[in-house]
Amino acid sequence: MMKLYNILSGVLMIFFLTGTAQPSQILNFGTDFPAGLKEGDIIFQTSLSRQSKAIQLATKSKYSHCGILYISKGRFFVLEAVQPVKLTPLADWIDRGKKGHYVVKRLKDYRTQLLPATIQKMRNIGTQFLGKDYDLAFDWSDRRMYCSELIWKVYERGAGIKIGNLERLRNFDLTHPTVRKLMAKRYGHNIPFNEQVISPGSMFNSDLLTTVLSN
Repeated sequence: MMKLYNILSGVLMIFFLTGTAQPSQILNFGTDFPAGLKEGDIIFQTSLSRQSKAIQLATKSKYSHCGILYISKGRFFVLEAVQPVKLTPLADWIDRGKKGHYVVKRLKDYRTQLLPATIQKMRNIGTQFLGKDYDLAFDWSDRRMYCSELIWKVYERGAGIKIGNLERLRNFDLTHPTVRKLMAKRYGHNIPFNEQVISPGSMFNSDLLTTVLSN
């Protein structure tokens, strides 16, 4: 067993030093390799979905999708709201974003605020959302979920922490033709301007978070 461990460690070190492995491939090994990722970290990317560009334009943010890191059987997964809400292997999640780019952020007071019991509570709450449909209308109820809403609610209900500022739909820039087209498709003439919304960009810019990894 020790011999096998040494061989695997050597292979991983060669990949890391020579740059022959992609970040997603490296991160797929172990729970703390290579940058000490933690359960509860929030990961951001630029999605390749049809609505990604509209979200970027409306929120003035490069990042249009996000998820929260969970550990299962020694591997990292991303709890994310797609169709449906699910746990996606971290490597697969990274490879699905634009050019494989991602940023991982962590609560600044992680050591004092995310104790093991708190993390477990967050896991339990996240599990309750598994299988829910993706929320195309960005409604604030729990019937369906969109990505940043899922993370916000896991943190708020599991740890009592509000990541990012809640806004109203009317606060975003809805003037670009790409945004207007998406809005018309989703809502017709009944746009819910007063709907409460949390955006990936607002969470990304939260003063409560610090960047721990970016490629």
